[in-house]
Amino acid sequence: MRPGEIFEIFIDTPLEVAEACDVKGLYTKARAGQGKNFTGIDGAHEPPQAPELLIDTTPLSLEEGRAAIVALLIP
Repeated sequence: MRPGEIFEIFIDTPLEVAEACDVKGLYTKARAGQGKNFTGIDGAHEPPQAPELLIDTTPLSLEEGRAAIVALLIP
């Protein structure tokens, strides 16, 4: 990886998983109407069309996802 080089990495995870990991309670607040345009609740979400790396968290473990990112950054 060269200095200044940018890689787009898309971490694709089910909404339920994101909500379960939300220690700040932002999803709960968004569902209660406290805030607008929250991704996954009432805001639009457009996944990237051609990321350098797509990590689908459904079949992958944390270690497998991390390894994929490291492999991209440090070939």
